[in-house]
Amino acid sequence: MNGLGRYTSAVRWPEREQMQVLAGPLLILLVMAMLILPLPPFVLDLFFTFNIALAVMVLLVSMFTLSALEFAAFPAVLLFTTLLRLSLNVASTRVVLMEGHQGGAAAGRVIEAFGQFLVGGNFAVGLVVFLILVVINFMVITKGAGRIAEVGARFMLDAMPGKQMAIDADLNAGLIGEEEARARRTEVALEADFYGSMDGASKFVRGDAVAGLIIMFVNIIGGLLIGIVQHDMSFADAGKTYTLLTIGDGLVAQIPALVISTAAGVTVSRVNTDQDVGQQMISQLLINPKVLALSAAVMGLLGMVPGMPNLVFLLFTGTLGGLAWWLSRQRDDRIAEEQINDGPLPTAEVPEASWDDVELVDMLGMEVGHRLIPLVDHRQQGELLGRIKSVRKKFAQEIGFLPPVVHIRDNLELEANRYVITLKGAEVGRGEAFPGQWLAIDPGQLTGEVAGTVTRDPAFGLPAVWIEAGQRELAQVYGYTVVDASTVVATHLNHLLLQHAAEMLGRQEVQHLLDKLGSGNKALVEDVVPKRVSMTTLQRLLQQLLQEEVSIRDLRTILDTLAEQGGDGEPDELLAQVRIALGRAITYQWFPGDETLHVIGLDSALEQVLLQGVASGDALEPGLAETLMNEAQATLEAQEQAGDPPVLVVPPSLRLPLAKFLRRRLPQMAVMSQSEIPHERSVRMTRMIGAQA
Repeated sequence: MNGLGRYTSAVRWPEREQMQVLAGPLLILLVMAMLILPLPPFVLDLFFTFNIALAVMVLLVSMFTLSALEFAAFPAVLLFTTLLRLSLNVASTRVVLMEGHQGGAAAGRVIEAFGQFLVGGNFAVGLVVFLILVVINFMVITKGAGRIAEVGARFMLDAMPGKQMAIDADLNAGLIGEEEARARRTEVALEADFYGSMDGASKFVRGDAVAGLIIMFVNIIGGLLIGIVQHDMSFADAGKTYTLLTIGDGLVAQIPALVISTAAGVTVSRVNTDQDVGQQMISQLLINPKVLALSAAVMGLLGMVPGMPNLVFLLFTGTLGGLAWWLSRQRDDRIAEEQINDGPLPTAEVPEASWDDVELVDMLGMEVGHRLIPLVDHRQQGELLGRIKSVRKKFAQEIGFLPPVVHIRDNLELEANRYVITLKGAEVGRGEAFPGQWLAIDPGQLTGEVAGTVTRDPAFGLPAVWIEAGQRELAQVYGYTVVDASTVVATHLNHLLLQHAAEMLGRQEVQHLLDKLGSGNKALVEDVVPKRVSMTTLQRLLQQLLQEEVSIRDLRTILDTLAEQGGDGEPDELLAQVRIALGRAITYQWFPGDETLHVIGLDSALEQVLLQGVASGDALEPGLAETLMNEAQATLEAQEQAGDPPVLVVPPSLRLPLAKFLRRRLPQMAVMSQSEIPHERSVRMTRMIGAQA
């Protein structure tokens, strides 16, 4: 039975979907039929009843939805119901004018009932009621709903960029995943589409009200002419008969139209919460007993005024007063119960520690003072969030792996304009930023000075001045490099990411790189890791490359080199071979467009001393080490002043020892091996270390 039940349900679902697909075309055919074909009175009764039932259903659905998107089909429903009413007007007009001379029942029981029972058979009363319904629908409900829809559409479109930025900020900060971000973007787009559609659909309802008014007058005049001219009726009989039928027809159409207009107003005027409209009204109107008590007092005073219907007013006074007393008792009982349940527990035991109390440190974090919160608050459209996203993307494209998400939090213990950047929970950099001001950085060739708060660029330590926005153009004229506060922090973060790239490359990142490369080079990855080199060895090798500011984007070349060398080589030898394989990219990194490479070299005598020391395994003498460091620093400063890259080219056996030695005090100096430079590039030693010794 279970298998049979699943089979039958599987068969029924496609049939149900087919019926849903056919609903729209069938409704269009129905509307066309009513516009073209004459319908008997009984069929008209069915359609009028269906129209009333549909209007009631739409109103109830709009009241029970919790958000506007739960009834996203409402604009289309509004259009189709309007077409249905207009087609019914055409069909009923045809029947009234053709069969109206035979009596009220000739046009259908529904029209007769609305023309006789609801207005007592008095066409003057019916005309007034009809006009009042049209005025209410056209001037009050429809106009108000249309205005709300128009303003809602405008505000929704204006808020779309901010919402999209907030979603991107949450995604960039790691608060949400890619799937949730995609769902939120879709919801924002759907909300904009919905309110835009409602803004246009509300015009249909207003046009329907105007059309109903015009149709009524046309039917009355047409009925009088047909009754008098074609059927030889007296003016009084024709007027009474056709006017009552027309009013009944108009009331049958206007009452559902009024209900649909009310549903439109409810849909666009509601506030999205976890309650429907009825729950919102009851919970917010009848929540405060003081309001009910004051309302009862006002009604009681009015009830005691002579000439007033005292019984009615005093009845409402008692009802409101009793409800206020009941709500007050309910609130007191609830407070007493909470005090009993949540009373002081001075002897309560402290719960045992659990793994939930363990908080892992963030790989990469940023703490900001309270004046910098607007820069990182997505609700205030903080620019720094977008800059951080760009920094991470640029880092991934240039260095070759995705850095961790930057977790941002405020820290009231910091100075107001201070920020701190942390790596693995430890501070790696800090600085100051002033939102609304600009940092004018001195590149070394100024023609004038600007007044401001003297400081230093937090990323590179250059002299700088925080200036007001009005001095920006003047500072640029003087030769300053002017950047805003968000750019200052983002540049500092980017500089620290490059400095500590090796520390951020963990086993998980290496595995992601292998998985990405393995999608197109599966055989290569399987042959190298872990057959020839272990995951740990590969990770250390990549970290060494990052420490020397070498991009690991070309992972295929790195693995090809490891496959050729095998797993027997020493780590330093593997690093040297990989750098030679990446030599063209390393050279291009420092000399992107230069045919002749202007580099720093070693004096031949100093080079021989260092080669002998490396060959014998002896350490440098303290005096020689200090002299070498001082001369390297002086040479580096001269090289940078000349505008040449800070690159030292040495024999292959000296590259790694000198790189480790100089990294302590001169991390900006790159040490390259002669074997890493492509043969087609010419090298010129512009400066020598040790030439003055």
